[in-house]
Amino acid sequence: MIKTVEILFSGKVQKVGFRSCVKRIADSAGLTGEVENLSDGRVRALVTGDEAIIEKFLSMTYSCPRAIVKNIEISDYVFTEFVNFAVKRE
Repeated sequence: MIKTVEILFSGKVQKVGFRSCVKRIADSAGLTGEVENLSDGRVRALVTGDEAIIEKFLSMTYSCPRAIVKNIEISDYVFTEFVNFAVKRE
């Protein structure tokens, strides 16, 4: 089932190349969406794709070098069609 989810990553996830790593994983998995830093130190991603592939994507984010993912919050989001997976800059 294709859906869109909002994912909030917390831990050491800013200033360590985490957004670029998330983009690489999403691109290789064929997912679309966007990822951005939040002012509270977390990273937010909106991801659209098959539910099973999103689960695999989530497990792969723990392997991003230099990042320490301590917590992941996932919630359903209104279905959104993205053209690709983009890193949003501040």
